[in-house]
Amino acid sequence: MLEALLAGRDLPLQGVAENVERFWVAEGGGRIVGTAGLEIHGRFGLLRSLAVLSEAGNAGIGSRLTWQLLEEAVGQGLREVYLLTTTASEFFPRFGFVRIRRREVPADLQASREYEACPATAVAMRWSPTASGIAEPPTVI
Repeated sequence: MLEALLAGRDLPLQGVAENVERFWVAEGGGRIVGTAGLEIHGRFGLLRSLAVLSEAGNAGIGSRLTWQLLEEAVGQGLREVYLLTTTASEFFPRFGFVRIRRREVPADLQASREYEACPATAVAMRWSPTASGIAEPPTVI
C-alpha cells in the first residue's frame, strides 16, 4: 500500500489521506514500487512523498513520477512548485528545482500538514516553469 511505502522510506504520512487523489503510483509485479504526490495550495504546488522501493531504484521511476507531477502542475496553471527534502537535494536540480530558504516558501504551503511534519533540517526547493527554462515538462510515457 501507499502508506507502507512512505513509512518504509521515513516520509511523513500527515496530509496523505486528504490529498490521495493527487498521488501518482508506479506499479510493478502487482505492487506499488513508487509514488509521489502534488498538493495544491492556491497558485502553488507542493511536491511531496516521492518514494521508490529500493529494489526498484535506478529504473527511472522517480524521474518519471517527478515529470508527471510537474506536467500536472503546468496543466493546473500553478506558478511554482515547492518541496522539502532531507535526502534528495541532489536529485531535484536536474528538473530545474533550486534551493531556497525555508522562509521563502509561501505561507499557505508552510501551513500544510506535510510542511509542518518535515524536520527543520529539510532543504526547501522551488521550481517554476519560467525560471527553470522548462515551460512544459516532457510528456511522460
